[in-house]
Amino acid sequence: MAAVLTPPAPSTATGPRAVSRPPWGGWRSRWPLLPLVATVLLPALPHGASGGGGPADVASGVAVLVCVGRLLYLRRRPLSATAALVLGLPVVGFALATVTAADPAAALPGLVRYLQVFVLVPIAVCLLLRDAHGFRIVAGSLVVLAVVQGVTGVHQYVTGTGASYMGEDIRAVGTFGPSDIMGMATVVAYGLLAAAACALRTPRNAPAWLRPCAAVLAVALIVPLTLSFSRGVWIATAAAVLVVLALTGRRQALTSLAVLGAAGVVVVGGFGIGSEMIADRAASVTRVTSTPDRSVSDRYAMWSAAGAMWRERPAAGVGLKGFPAHRDGHASIGLSSGSDTAGAGQEFRRQALLSPHNMYLLVLSEQGLIGLTALLGSWAAILAGAVRRLCVARSRGHVAVDCGLAAVALMTWQSVNFLYADIGGPTTVLSGVVLGLAAWWALSGPDRVSAA
Repeated sequence: MAAVLTPPAPSTATGPRAVSRPPWGGWRSRWPLLPLVATVLLPALPHGASGGGGPADVASGVAVLVCVGRLLYLRRRPLSATAALVLGLPVVGFALATVTAADPAAALPGLVRYLQVFVLVPIAVCLLLRDAHGFRIVAGSLVVLAVVQGVTGVHQYVTGTGASYMGEDIRAVGTFGPSDIMGMATVVAYGLLAAAACALRTPRNAPAWLRPCAAVLAVALIVPLTLSFSRGVWIATAAAVLVVLALTGRRQALTSLAVLGAAGVVVVGGFGIGSEMIADRAASVTRVTSTPDRSVSDRYAMWSAAGAMWRERPAAGVGLKGFPAHRDGHASIGLSSGSDTAGAGQEFRRQALLSPHNMYLLVLSEQGLIGLTALLGSWAAILAGAVRRLCVARSRGHVAVDCGLAAVALMTWQSVNFLYADIGGPTTVLSGVVLGLAAWWALSGPDRVSAA
């Protein structure tokens, strides 16, 4: 079950042809992580909304190329059979949905995107991470991105320069703008979970300031997460936090919940940060049959359309990138033509609804039962393996438990959040990084995971 990528054995040759390579523990061994760090940090940079790849996508491509180059240089088997099966299983659904699409040429961009996010980037992360220290570097990059975006989002709320929400420009969206309303909430949730994992199980031999600093950051990031007014992200973050706390032990879980509860009271109750709007936003999730808001009713209408597409072609779906073309033929007349976006430096515009905002239903409608089974099988194996290894690591006093907590938290968050969101926007590539971190913990060999 080990993902094998071992360094070449030290040369025993003598004479002028002998080559001396630096040990893997030296600083020179960390340079392959630079493309991964860039992939994490670059989604916040503005780029054209034409649908082309952004700076983070370019960085992820560089990471894949670096990975391929290293494999050719080292001439080692890159993955174990188990890891190759788990990470490569989704390719079956992607390829079948492309071949059976009404217009295979139009489905090719979707194939490339799915391969990038759900196969190539996770594999690159698995192979470029040499040890737990490398994992912490990438996870730390998520925290840095979250802090920058969180500060920007809070400033937008305070100054009234955010995205439009209920007639006021107060919605925190960071640098992603109103056209990618989930971007800031997503990266803040990633950073919050990574910081919380570090606070709950700080690495051994870490500086004394690391644990309190991580705890303060995790609690502070609740503020911009709340001001994002993103209901799905709230639910996913709460679920991930509860799962991780349950895996840390009863005493620490109760203490952490008390701290989180006190922080919530201070933020929403004490300072009154959007308390009325937050309560109304949370309650709107359940107002589906009575008086739902437009976003909720549109989302359920698109979910119904996705189900209708699947019933029409249950095995292989309507093909990658096929949802927009088939939407109007399967959606109810109650579905609006798009959502209104404005604020945060952008003029009012109408944004078309081109996906069901549910990753599982998107896959089911476009790839059918075969594609959904392959993708869910891969993700379930990663999540189950990550939880299992975390339990074993805790019982044995493992030095890298913080990595396990972060991996389980991020994978849980992604699994739950996909109930309310799908891929799209500059943060899409971060889903591949998160899957790669979780897969590295779940499928890597004990020698690589145990290294602190």
